[in-house]
Amino acid sequence: MNIIRNTVLIVLLVGLFIKTFGQQSDLEKGRVEAYRLEVTYNKTTHLIFPVAIRYADLGSELLTAGIAEDAQNVLRVKAAVKDFSEETNFSVITKDGQFYNFNVTYNGYPQTLNYDLHKMQQEGERVEQKNVQFEELGFNPPSLTETVMKTIYQQDKRYIRHIGSKSYGVQFILKGIFVHNGKFYFHTEVKNKSNVPYLIDYCTFKIVDKQVGKRTVSQEKQLAPLREYPMMEIVSDESSASNVVLLDQFTISDDQVLKIALYEKNGGRNQVLEIENSDLVNAKSVSDMKIKISQ
Repeated sequence: MNIIRNTVLIVLLVGLFIKTFGQQSDLEKGRVEAYRLEVTYNKTTHLIFPVAIRYADLGSELLTAGIAEDAQNVLRVKAAVKDFSEETNFSVITKDGQFYNFNVTYNGYPQTLNYDLHKMQQEGERVEQKNVQFEELGFNPPSLTETVMKTIYQQDKRYIRHIGSKSYGVQFILKGIFVHNGKFYFHTEVKNKSNVPYLIDYCTFKIVDKQVGKRTVSQEKQLAPLREYPMMEIVSDESSASNVVLLDQFTISDDQVLKIALYEKNGGRNQVLEIENSDLVNAKSVSDMKIKISQ
């Protein structure tokens, strides 16, 4: 009986080893290769990413790091301890969903202090997998959302021609509404035909009741944009600029409108667009545009 029990135990242990080894082998297939990086105590290393950084995590207290205030795609890193001997690491996730991993060692005199990750990718040295999901984007990979927004912006076509606002030499128009996977893409443009630059303070998206009687209480709901490409801050004199804003999909009743309000910084040339529900339900499908989407 002891021989049988021992035999069964050996078989179980071998089976467990094979299963565990198989799982480890499967994990190896999804391994994210790390960049090798050297840092020092007396100098700062700068990493320039293709887009803004959303998340950064240091592997230990041997490192100190921070995102540059005026350049959200630049991470500064340096050693917090002189001459540390062990290897450490840190990870970065950018707003387009790309994941970067770095293994870090100490070098008192590193040969390189500044790295351009975008240039390295363009030269084919490394292609990252865009596999990070963001809660606010639902099932849409950040890379897909980014591609759609950039394509709409670059194609720069206008198919909505009845929604616009104009005053004091400034015109604000809605060029198109696009829909894909539960998200709306609003393509707007500002034309400044005056001699005074138009400085944008902020833009709001609100669902409001249509004009009602004086005794009726008006209800409104503000919508929070999820993404904007590119950021619009100033429209120079005698010029124009456009952008694409991403919102969660929604509809409104016939007695409501969506108001897109654009406010001028230190000025009064504010603009307001009103969108009916019929405009929303007739949004152009992104799939019909034959946009090349890389996931």
